[in-house]
Amino acid sequence: MSYTAEHEGAKHAPTRKSSLTQGLLAIWPICVGYIPLGLAMGVLGEKAGLSPLQVGFMSLCVFAGSGQFIAVSMIASGASIAAIVFTTFIVNLRHLLMSSSLAVHYQGVCRKKISVLSYGIVDETFAVNLNQLKKGPWDINKAIVASYAAFFSWVISTTLGCYSGRFIPENAFGLDYALTAMFITLLIFQLNGSIFAITAIIAGVSAVALSLVLPGNAYIIIATLFAATAGVIIKKWRQPLGNH
Repeated sequence: MSYTAEHEGAKHAPTRKSSLTQGLLAIWPICVGYIPLGLAMGVLGEKAGLSPLQVGFMSLCVFAGSGQFIAVSMIASGASIAAIVFTTFIVNLRHLLMSSSLAVHYQGVCRKKISVLSYGIVDETFAVNLNQLKKGPWDINKAIVASYAAFFSWVISTTLGCYSGRFIPENAFGLDYALTAMFITLLIFQLNGSIFAITAIIAGVSAVALSLVLPGNAYIIIATLFAATAGVIIKKWRQPLGNH
């Protein structure tokens, strides 16, 4: 019994070490990239009146850069709690689709592990894990290591950013433009075809037009839903044309 236990322990130890090493090697560029963005988010959170504890707790509960930037922006503008919750829910709804997409590759795996992995899935961790799955075997332990390394990098960066925000003057270093710049960058990376460009234009035009007639931030939600619906309709309309 003693030999068997020691043998099994020696057998699984390299596997754990391999999962940890390979997971970290796959995700480290994302972790490094999160540092400046997380610091900027933290600083903006401090300027919106949040404490480091509140920002850190937000990052722990809502691992979503775009959602947190939007929430902080809406907090600063005095938006209602209901509007903030609903807006971030709509923005982060894509995480459900990404998690479901990855879960297909781990059929038969313990559901608890799949749930743990799903919590750490955002745009970047989804892209890294999906890329690794395309290359070859990528077990769920490696995926969890990669996802949570990015997760803790984000939590630490945003918390430190909020703490250091008190020492940074208002609007210094163009931080007030960080949210706009981040979304422009995200938009550019999403433009993988004409349908995406058309949807983006519809969303932009709709948001600007609705902002002139609707009070508060409701125009963001309405423009997003309208553009997404229009994009789906246009895509379905173009598919038959492409078959001819």
